Amino acid sequence: MSKKNKPDARGFVYSTNPDFSFEHEQEMQETLPPAKQKLTIHLDTKHRGGKTVSIVKGFVGTEEDVDTLGKKLKQFCGTGGSAKDGEIIIQGDQRDKILQWLQKNEYQLAKKSGA
Repeated sequence: MSKKNKPDARGFVYSTNPDFSFEHEQEMQETLPPAKQKLTIHLDTKHRGGKTVSIVKGFVGTEEDVDTLGKKLKQFCGTGGSAKDGEIIIQGDQRDKILQWLQKNEYQLAKKSGA
């Protein structure tokens, strides 16, 4: 086991109390089936140097499943992107393509935001 403390969910990194230990939350969130996922697709340009990205929010599931869905969406759109913190970021304004792919693949509750 590592001697260094790793930060917890509340942001604590270090304590001077010799008896202190972090409460590690090891909750594994089960992935909902595609038909029950309520995904929203947003368009965003903030903090990206003026570049436009499409963000898919609302995915409930494990990080591996978010990464897998992100990879499929990036491949379908033919662009780059990333998946982190439960969000999938796709480069460019790809909202229509993403919505089309999601609805074709049983994500019937997916919708575009009103931006």
